[in-house]
Amino acid sequence: MAFDFLIPVSEKVLAFSEFLPPQSLGKNTFKHTEKKGLPVFANATVAIFGVLESRNAFEKKPEKLDIDAIRIQLYRLMMGNWNSNIIDIGDVAPGETVEDTYFVVREIVAGLLEENIVPIVIGATQDITFATYRAFDAIKEMINVVNIDSRFDFGEDDELISSESYMSRIITDKPNNLHNFSNLGYQSYFNAQEEIDLMERLFFDAYRLGEITNDITLAEPVLRNAHLVSLDMRAVRASEMGVTTDFSPNGFDGREICAIARYAGISDKVAVFGIYEMANTSLSAQLVAQIIWYFIEGLSFRVKEFPTANDEDFTKFTVPTDTEELIFFKSHLTQRWWVEVPSILPEHTKTNSIALLPCTQQDYLDACNQNIPERWLKAYKKGFN
Repeated sequence: MAFDFLIPVSEKVLAFSEFLPPQSLGKNTFKHTEKKGLPVFANATVAIFGVLESRNAFEKKPEKLDIDAIRIQLYRLMMGNWNSNIIDIGDVAPGETVEDTYFVVREIVAGLLEENIVPIVIGATQDITFATYRAFDAIKEMINVVNIDSRFDFGEDDELISSESYMSRIITDKPNNLHNFSNLGYQSYFNAQEEIDLMERLFFDAYRLGEITNDITLAEPVLRNAHLVSLDMRAVRASEMGVTTDFSPNGFDGREICAIARYAGISDKVAVFGIYEMANTSLSAQLVAQIIWYFIEGLSFRVKEFPTANDEDFTKFTVPTDTEELIFFKSHLTQRWWVEVPSILPEHTKTNSIALLPCTQQDYLDACNQNIPERWLKAYKKGFN
């Protein structure tokens, strides 16, 4: 049983928790301890665990990830007005081989998904995303992956999997369960033109850092359609992390990355949220803790909704253009928008009704001005390929 490989939360963190106020996360999280073992999974909505594996790091890690520091910062935060039951199941130690670690992570994530518990994975390196992706094998036919990352993380076909080439393996590995891949916050100077061209050829979605920082709401529909979200903390600028090496002076600021995490939490499709490549600094630990807080905050306000033409909670808009007739829906409850894409197969959208793509109000306004939204065009073309 993969859960047997989990290391309990450290005595240092447990001792710290004893002195926290009753409203803190630390006092309201059920923990894996040496004495009591794993917490009860029944009724849990979120499970936090760490992964200490770093052997496939692109830039070798001189020290292991200090997950205790992240836990201490997380536990000291105050609970929101939430209905989430949080468990902390400890950490996965490096296996005899990296593939052993991947196997354990995959089995743990798969076990949590079967219990309808959302795993929050805190990992030293982003190649762990591959293991979390493989956890969906027996649960969903096709999934959508969103990376919040300054790089696309494609490598050469014959390159060993690493924290900067794992996406190549996700795309080519069998069984291929990847329906769509989206990147939020890429920085052009970190990505070869061939990689940018590959994203276009595969009809994947990519949003430059400037696009998202100019309008953070652009991230919401992308995350609304995601099943697996992987956050590379190197997408955050170095000053926010309290470091001067291995991080870029450009990137998301703390407020922006927390807003993105909240969007991921609100999405009723997101089933796994992973955070990787953080630094061992006090600022980094605090920011990762706050990102987790905002994800749980979003998760607590999830609204399951799927528009249909006869549902009074939605307004349907038909927009004729020169080449297509686009059908939009707007939710009265959340003010969110969707557009119908006839070419997406129902199994790709996990429904047996009309195929809908999350979008923005601006997409609707663009269509009214005879400009077909790019996200619609990519989804439409992808359905025939």
